[in-house]
Amino acid sequence: MATTRLLSDAEVEKIPAVKAVFDDIRATRKSDFVNNFWRGLANDPASLKRVWEQLKAVMVADSAIDPLTKEMIYIAVSTANGCSYCIHSHTAAARAKGMTDAQHGELVSIIGLAGQTNHLVTAMQIPLDPQFEVK
Repeated sequence: MATTRLLSDAEVEKIPAVKAVFDDIRATRKSDFVNNFWRGLANDPASLKRVWEQLKAVMVADSAIDPLTKEMIYIAVSTANGCSYCIHSHTAAARAKGMTDAQHGELVSIIGLAGQTNHLVTAMQIPLDPQFEVK
């Protein structure tokens, strides 16, 4: 159960600042669908706008990292952070950008291995190799 109210489209229509962001979400994504994350965040129009602008700057804008890889990184970080909602929403986005079942399987293997080795190195308190330090 949500801990915040999810605004309906009818409620959004009555709040110009929220409507503007929802219109931009729809235009940017070329879809009428606005997911629950944005509907919950819409209770705070300033936060809604700020987070949407940050997301567009990082996830939508042209960059050195292709859109599918960005979504796969988001899945990995969401897994590490234990965010089931984000894992599901960004897996759906990655699949929409062409992620195959084989790529997803490999991603899950990498996430599992990274978690395992991160815990091992932390438990053993292995010192950093000088060759890995940024100079």
